[in-house]
Amino acid sequence: MDSAKLSKIMKALSNQTRLELYLQIAKQSEANFETGCECFITDIVGSLSIGAPTISHHLKELANADLIITERRGKFLTARIHKETIQAANAILSLIEK
Repeated sequence: MDSAKLSKIMKALSNQTRLELYLQIAKQSEANFETGCECFITDIVGSLSIGAPTISHHLKELANADLIITERRGKFLTARIHKETIQAANAILSLIEK
């Protein structure tokens, strides 16, 4: 992973609302591991006190940074963590710690 890609990831997660949304998706994805590791965005909306357009914007930013993968299921939107991106970012960040 190059520095531009890592910078995009860090920028996406530097926003508090996006970070909270990402953590909620990660938590739901982990809880739903046996059923496909994805969550319905409608399950998360209630835990955040922001409107649907704002959530949509933040989801787009997380997807553009390859942090999540979204998919439409009928009229519902699902999201899951993009594990390869997180693993690559963790590998780079572990080098910084040393």
